Amino acid sequence: MDNKVTPDAFKSGSIDGAWVPEPTASKLVAEGGKVLLDESDLWPDKKFVITNIIVSQKFLKEHPDVVEAVLRGSVKTNEWINANPDKAKASANAALKELSGKALPAEVLDPAWKSITFLDDPLAATLDSEADHAVKAGLLEKPDLKGIYDLAPLNKVLKAEGKNEVEDAGLGAG
Repeated sequence: MDNKVTPDAFKSGSIDGAWVPEPTASKLVAEGGKVLLDESDLWPDKKFVITNIIVSQKFLKEHPDVVEAVLRGSVKTNEWINANPDKAKASANAALKELSGKALPAEVLDPAWKSITFLDDPLAATLDSEADHAVKAGLLEKPDLKGIYDLAPLNKVLKAEGKNEVEDAGLGAG
């Protein structure tokens, strides 16, 4: 089910529950739903991959400067978000309003924002675990994730910013 229709399905009674990302989870709670399980409780340090920046190896080879610029922007943006959480939350909500015509109400945005962590580490080991979970649930066949990460450009940016480099958990391209 598409996340955007889940709250309406819950309100109408056509579903009793859902395992959904933010802000859909907070929308369900605002509609009277209860949190039965916070997925972060299932992961080491309560962190797991949700979003990665992805480019093809061909694009990386042909445009390393563009990839590095995007990664530098992401690292700087994450740093700003973490240093200015209230301004970042307001800015994100203003962008949602501009893009969709509707901002999130505080009773949805505030808890959703608290449950999201903005970091530079792609948490590669959790991607492998998530794939294993999807296989066990019958959602996909066992994927070969070897080589899915090439963290050299990200680590170059992190090192230049004086930050710790990140690991590929054996899923590196090199």
